[in-house]
Amino acid sequence: MRWSKPLSALALATMLAGCESIFGSGDEEPITRLPRALTQSEQELIVASNRFGFNLLREVSARDTSSNIFLSPLSASMALGMTMNGASGETFSAMRSTLGFGTMEPAAINAAYRSLIDLLLGLDRNVDMRLANSIWVDQQFPLHPAFVESSLQHFDARVTALDFGNPASVKTINAWVDQGTNGKIKTILEQIDPEIVMYLINAVYFKGSWTQEFDPARTSPAPFHRADGSQHPVQMMFMRDAEVRSVMNDQVQMVDLAYGRGAFSMTLVLPPNAQPLRQWAAGVTDEKWQGWIAQLHDGKLDVSLPRFRLEYDEVLNNTLKAMGMATAFDDVAADFSGMSPRGADLFIAEVKQKTFIEVNEKGTEAAAATSVGTGVTSAPPTFRADRPFLAAIRERHSGTILFVGLIGDPRSP
Repeated sequence: MRWSKPLSALALATMLAGCESIFGSGDEEPITRLPRALTQSEQELIVASNRFGFNLLREVSARDTSSNIFLSPLSASMALGMTMNGASGETFSAMRSTLGFGTMEPAAINAAYRSLIDLLLGLDRNVDMRLANSIWVDQQFPLHPAFVESSLQHFDARVTALDFGNPASVKTINAWVDQGTNGKIKTILEQIDPEIVMYLINAVYFKGSWTQEFDPARTSPAPFHRADGSQHPVQMMFMRDAEVRSVMNDQVQMVDLAYGRGAFSMTLVLPPNAQPLRQWAAGVTDEKWQGWIAQLHDGKLDVSLPRFRLEYDEVLNNTLKAMGMATAFDDVAADFSGMSPRGADLFIAEVKQKTFIEVNEKGTEAAAATSVGTGVTSAPPTFRADRPFLAAIRERHSGTILFVGLIGDPRSP
């Protein structure tokens, strides 16, 4: 058997809502379009990331029976995108296909990641949106200068060599994660496995106040009807005659709640006819999602949404293998020769995502980190989320999905 070293990929995502507003006065002009047109590569990247996100949600949901699933497809895509930048041959092709990029060339993918990062970060000064990437490598393990340069240029990644045999390295990496998620995710590592030689990590943080806040005086106890027929008491927030974008028909009930000046929003979806959330969500594709988004229209709506907080973490190895990326996890077949002179001996050992979300009357704060470790008039209609629902945080004008999840049992803070 050949000598091999594993890589590790970790993903952390945190969404927090209900914090005190730290942004502008709210009287600035709403953002009704992007500051520039998206390039063809950016459009393809966003479609790929969203498609990957719904496929990821479907596969995780099929494997995890937890009441709640909350993921950051953007964070996972970026961490794996950095890793793919060092992949070659069949490993690259499998990763590119799984991430939804089709036949896009590496240069176009990298350029699209770079420009999308810049676009999202500078879009709305009333929303705190952060993206950070890092690569942590054992100081004894060599990297190709071209891989390091590409990581810096296209992902703005911090590349750091550490002594992986020193326990202080764990503290160093965790401190970066803690800072990158604004303290919402304290740790991603408990220890460094002796076989691991590299971690590739993405962190996403989001904090936004609702454009129209819920009135805390209207929040009251209400039952939440879980999938098994039981009920769980929640603190139900309420807005009357909210001016929101929505679509309410026999196919879907969807409402779009804006943050800040309106570039970002939380999109909430209830399955039609009280269908079981998991069963319904298994059929949600990016194409269906875009069709529903296209139907959103302005109007007044009574909106009820639980105030909740939850944490989620999941190792995504088996999910990604099932999605077509098995080669990258194979200690014999994997080829990361674009990453290191010893890249033919590298394989992905673990891809992990951790998430946190808290939602209340003020707004939403979210953070995500993904690490790839290589080892080697009349009464208005009502939207009432008192049963399992899908929640997504997205940039409205580009369509980029930052977070998406299935909420089956919200716990009130």
